[in-house]
Amino acid sequence: MQGFSIKEETNTGSRIQAIGSFLVFSIRRFYWGTVNFLAVKMLTADRARLRTRLSALCVALLTAAPLYGQSDLTPTSQGTVSYGARTVAVQDTSDLQMQTPYLGGVPTGIASSTPLELSLEDAVTRGLRQNLGGLLSTDAVSGAHGERWQALSALLPNLTTGTSFGVRQVDLKATIGINIPVPGVPRVIGPFGVFDTRGYLDQSVFNWESIERARSSAAQVKSAQYSYKNARELIVLVVVSNYLLVIADQSQVESALAQRDTAKVLFDQTTDQKKAGLAAAVDVLRSDVELQAREQRLIVARNNLAKQKLVLARAIGLPAGQTFDITTEVSYQPLTTSTLDEALQQAYASRPDYKSLTEQVRSAELQKKAASAERYPTLSAVADYGSIGDNFASNHGTVNAAAELRLPIFQGGRVHGDNLVADSLLARARQQLEDLHARIDQDVRDAFLDLQANSQEVSVEKNAVRLAAETLQQSRDRFSSGVTDNIEVVQAQQSLADANDAYIGSLYSYNVAKISLARAIGFAESNYSLYLKGQ
Repeated sequence: MQGFSIKEETNTGSRIQAIGSFLVFSIRRFYWGTVNFLAVKMLTADRARLRTRLSALCVALLTAAPLYGQSDLTPTSQGTVSYGARTVAVQDTSDLQMQTPYLGGVPTGIASSTPLELSLEDAVTRGLRQNLGGLLSTDAVSGAHGERWQALSALLPNLTTGTSFGVRQVDLKATIGINIPVPGVPRVIGPFGVFDTRGYLDQSVFNWESIERARSSAAQVKSAQYSYKNARELIVLVVVSNYLLVIADQSQVESALAQRDTAKVLFDQTTDQKKAGLAAAVDVLRSDVELQAREQRLIVARNNLAKQKLVLARAIGLPAGQTFDITTEVSYQPLTTSTLDEALQQAYASRPDYKSLTEQVRSAELQKKAASAERYPTLSAVADYGSIGDNFASNHGTVNAAAELRLPIFQGGRVHGDNLVADSLLARARQQLEDLHARIDQDVRDAFLDLQANSQEVSVEKNAVRLAAETLQQSRDRFSSGVTDNIEVVQAQQSLADANDAYIGSLYSYNVAKISLARAIGFAESNYSLYLKGQ
């Protein structure tokens, strides 16, 4: 009886231990399944929105330098996107594409079935030639030149010609008031023919308003030209950042592929150990779940890479459906920069958007002078010369010439209204210039801070990858020796995957910080390759 009780208690304890082991396994399996599922979902959402991170950066920069003739961009709702350990504010994709043309391009050529070998330099060259923002800026320069000629037309000679032939009949009483009959002169003359051909000349001799408006239009042309140079700077920023994002996505694919292969090795190893009686079935199930999760992350990474290539292809104007392979590798290269004060001085001297707004202020000042000059007298010369007669064969030359002086006395308040409008435009231009002056200071300081922080982050994440790889190797060795189950290996694999993703994100952020610094100073187009090389 006592032996039976002991046996019964032993069996009960075994059953309780088995149930406990099963519950632990179920909890662990549910936990890791949930973690893998949420990780994949977070990766999908974050990477889908990450493709707009570059666009948000461009929109933030575009507010400082809109296209010639455009108003500033209006603010929209914002969200957050995480890449590794970084968080950046972004706007909705549809809003971005409506607000900035730098995300689009005009496709040229015919798509080839052979993938295009695309280097970073080729991508920048294509973007400068086919990006929609650059093309619109070119059109804006042409429009500014057109407005310049419209303003000059008031100062340049205006010459026209006219030829007419008609039949007339004149009633002397109605025309010149003659009512007394004149012998030999009929009361009604005609009908008779009249042929007249002549040229008319109108030349402004002195019009200070037109002179000031012509000078203002010249300043607008310079502003548009600087705006076009600023558009090229932004195109370089967009293209290079998109190219870097393709590199990051490609690294994500390679990392996901390596993680999948590692999970496959673990699954095969666990399966072999189970067949040899060295591993439990739960270990096989756990490694199989990990393998499926890695397969899903690989699918997501490849999809993100394909989509990002479409974004880059659109920005540089590749033909629709044209596939390409990137050929430029951008490794970690520390950047040796000038001091903050030197960078600020270079920015104020080099940034084309700052020069563009400076010319707009000068144009507004000249418009103010032109509005005040509407009160001044004007002097012009008019003349015409031609031939007149009763038919083509019988005619003779005539000439008229005169000088015309106009003295404005009262123009119904138009001059006062034009002055008020000119004052408001001048005040607005000066305020925008002061705001841009402060914004440049912020841009340069932000770029320096990002560069320093991202450099440190790259170093930390690189060390984290090394430690995670060592941890995974030790965990695999312990599992192979039978010291532990494969839960530790799965955890180490997840840590290594997270470390790889964080390192890829930090390297991308560091290279983007280099290009952002070049843009903040005004050297993006000329020195982007040197900045990426750390020179």
